[in-house]
Order: sequence, then structure tokens, then C-alpha cells
Amino acid sequence: MALAERPLVPEASAAARLGAWLQTVPHAYWVVGAILLLMPLVANSFFLFQVFGWAFILGMIGLSLMFLAGYGGMVSLAQMSIAALAGYMVAILGDSGVEKISLLWPWWLYVPVAIFIASAFATLVGALAVRTEGIYTIMITLAFAAAFFYFTRQNYTIFNGYSGFANVVPPPLFGVNWRDPVPFYYLSLGCAALSYFAVVYISRSPFGLALQGVRDNPRRMAALGFNVVAHRIAAYSLAAVIASVAGILLVWQNAQISPGTAGLPAVIDILVIAIVGGLAHPIGPFIGALIYVLLRTFSPNVLAYLALPDDRFKLLIGLGFLVVVYWSPDGVLGLWKRLQDRRRKRRDPLVERSEQT
Repeated sequence: MALAERPLVPEASAAARLGAWLQTVPHAYWVVGAILLLMPLVANSFFLFQVFGWAFILGMIGLSLMFLAGYGGMVSLAQMSIAALAGYMVAILGDSGVEKISLLWPWWLYVPVAIFIASAFATLVGALAVRTEGIYTIMITLAFAAAFFYFTRQNYTIFNGYSGFANVVPPPLFGVNWRDPVPFYYLSLGCAALSYFAVVYISRSPFGLALQGVRDNPRRMAALGFNVVAHRIAAYSLAAVIASVAGILLVWQNAQISPGTAGLPAVIDILVIAIVGGLAHPIGPFIGALIYVLLRTFSPNVLAYLALPDDRFKLLIGLGFLVVVYWSPDGVLGLWKRLQDRRRKRRDPLVERSEQT
């Protein structure tokens, strides 16, 4: 009996720890999670695939930028290029409509290889960018993004030039067509959730805390024995994994990839998404991505109502960006935090009494 009862002690302690952790999760997280899981019951195929699926993908790319800028103090404009490189590798190593280039590798081989190649490229970018600061870091990453765009457009041997690759679809794993709206919605939602929780976990790990210390005071961290350059390069590599997964989902969603996927407008869009959502918390890029996708999807209808050309949708996106940045430099999250602070002050009688005196 004693031997049989011994394993119950660690199980009880593990259950207690799990229960204590679940109690710390805000109620809003459970509500949002339940809504997202049940969304296919109320949303049509267009919203599931084109709106939410695209928002999850762009949110993941923005999340990779938020991880670098928010926790590492490094603004990278190469995140869209990293995502596009992973998408290109899927088309080149896997199956596509360009049979003379695609190598027809199995999915379980070309997916990790694509992520590895894109992460290696990001590590190279980071190794050069981390030795600079401020505007120089932005210019170096922008130079890599521009070089990647023009190289893919002019190279026909590997990247098939301006045409790119078509008919790039996900493998029918478990007999499921993952480009159908509902399966793709849950696939993109699962990848986005894993990326979000991974960033939250890393930010609270010893590496994440050291990275934030490097962001705040690199000289002091170096004096304490931390390798500042190594931490920054590792941050680029970790962020690249998230961007690479998003790039693979993007090429599967569009079933094609071309140089325009990593064009300079797309590079700037990721920066706008991250800033509008907010760089203070990992949920910010997903909020910014949803706002961007809604504006991008429905702005032509608004423009048509105003008797303006449909190609002016960038004007609405730019105006929305200016409004958010003007009223809240910390993005939508910063605006929400300020509203919560005002509500707390109104409810706290001590704060009201101090303000009246």
C-alpha cells in the first residue's frame, strides 16, 4: 500500500500547481479563447479564411518584430523578408506549379529545413545589425529587405523571378484539406497561440529577463558578465522562427508566392501593425493585424461609398495609423491601459479625495 500511494504525492502537488496557475489567468483570456474556438460556428468561410486567418499570420510576423523591439530594443524591418524566405523555401523544396525548380521533398522534411534556412538568414542579419543602434539598425535591416526583394525578382534559377511560384498548397495531413476555411482557421489559430505563449514564456525566462536588461542598460549587463551581442543575435534567431512559421502559413493561404510578398510596402505594413497594436505586450501585434486586415478588406467599400478610387485604401490605413499614434504613442494597448487607469481613479475614493483637495 505504501508503494502504491507514493506516486500520488507528486501528482497532487502538480495538480495543485496547475490549479494555482489557472487561477492567475485573467477571466478575459478564457472569454477570448472560448470565442476564438467557437468562431467557426458563427462566422462564414470568408471571415474565417481571409480575415481571421490572415490576421493571425500577420500578427505572428508582427509578434516577431514586437519581441525584438519590445524586449530587445531592436527595430528590424527584415521580418517580412524572413517570413517570405521561409515561404519560398517551402515552394522550392516542396511541391508547386513550377516543376522544373521544386524538389518535391516530403512535408516533414521541407518544413523544418525552411524554418532553419530562414532562421539562419535572420541570424546573419542580426549579427550585422546588433553592432549598431538606433537608425543605423533600422537602415541595415531595411537594406537586407530591399536586397532580398530585388534578388528574388531578378533571380530565375532559384526563385523563378517576377512570376514566383503558384499552386503551393499544404499537404493533406490526416486526410484534411488544410486550405479549407475551418481547418486553416484552426491551423493558423493554433500556430498564433503557440507563438504568443512562447513569447510570454521566453520573456519571463532567464534569457528574456537578461534580454530586457540588455535593452535597458547594455553596459551594466556587460559588466555583470552577460554577452550582450550573443543575447541580441539569439533574439533575432528566436524571432525568426515565429516569422518563418507565419511565412509558411502565408504561402499556403495564398497558394502562391512572388517577390511582391516581401516588397517594401509589405515590410512597412508589418511595422505599422506592430506599432498600432502596441509593442508593450505580445497581444498588441494581433490587435494591430486585425485592424489592418479589416481596413484592407473593407476600405474599398468605404471608398466606393465616398466616390473615391479603390486604390486609395492605403490612405485610410495611413490615416488610421496617424490617429492611433497621435492619441496613443503606445498603440491601441496604451490607449486601453489609459482608459482602465481612468476608470480605477474614478472608482477609488482615495484618489478622488486627493484630486478634490
